[in-house]
Amino acid sequence: MRRIFNAIRIFFSTLFNGTTAEQVARILSGVSSPPAPAPSQPPVKKPPAPKPPAHSDAITLLAALQREARFVDFIEESLAGYTDAQIGAVARDVHRNCGAVLKRMFALRPAVTEEENATVEVPNGFDPGRWRLTGNVAGEAPFHGRLIHPGWEATICELPTWSGSHASAKIVAPAEVELP
Repeated sequence: MRRIFNAIRIFFSTLFNGTTAEQVARILSGVSSPPAPAPSQPPVKKPPAPKPPAHSDAITLLAALQREARFVDFIEESLAGYTDAQIGAVARDVHRNCGAVLKRMFALRPAVTEEENATVEVPNGFDPGRWRLTGNVAGEAPFHGRLIHPGWEATICELPTWSGSHASAKIVAPAEVELP
């Protein structure tokens, strides 16, 4: 369960944070840190990092998933005391409603049109952001192999505009209080 939570965190961090996306790309390509500058060049001094914004688009997306699908409630709830039938009934609603949020905000479609298990050609000069090669990767492209997963591509990115205060910048869901 921890690995699923980490995968979701990495997904959203990569989606909405360019620095994280670059770090993940380096890790996936087998390079753990950015290349060092050439010895003949003086080290480049970086300007101070800008202060991170109080609110991020990742929180906006997570808030929408919580508001419309109760996603955070589902993930954070211990399932130990529930039957499989109870979990399945809730999961069906969360799944449907999360799908509606993703469809509305990202209009996802497969990154490639071929069906899973079809033989595909990965072209010479392929983009590693679009193609992930596994198995016996050797030689030069083009590569031919079995499509394990077609990937996903967002055709739009339309997040709601956040209009909260600085104090509520990191609130995913407000506390709810029912008055008598």
